[in-house]
Amino acid sequence: MSANDTPNPSRTDWDKIAMMTDDEIDYSDIPPLTDSFFERAKLVIPKDQAQQIIRIDPDVLDWFKAQSQEYQSTINRVLRTHIELQQK
Repeated sequence: MSANDTPNPSRTDWDKIAMMTDDEIDYSDIPPLTDSFFERAKLVIPKDQAQQIIRIDPDVLDWFKAQSQEYQSTINRVLRTHIELQQK
């Protein structure tokens, strides 16, 4: 689908919006975020992004990168193998 396929093109003046300062933006229709909002808020990470959130020692990551351009898949295979061995 391209921009030309959209039946209702935007009538927003994006150039005007880009030139606005923060003080010129009308936030009156957005409710304030209170402490109770943040107490109930939950971080939700989509599954397709969860694979990117992992801490690995730099030297370990460098080693995997040196082995293959597919280092992320290799790390996943190593971890999966470890899980399978633990389940036996």
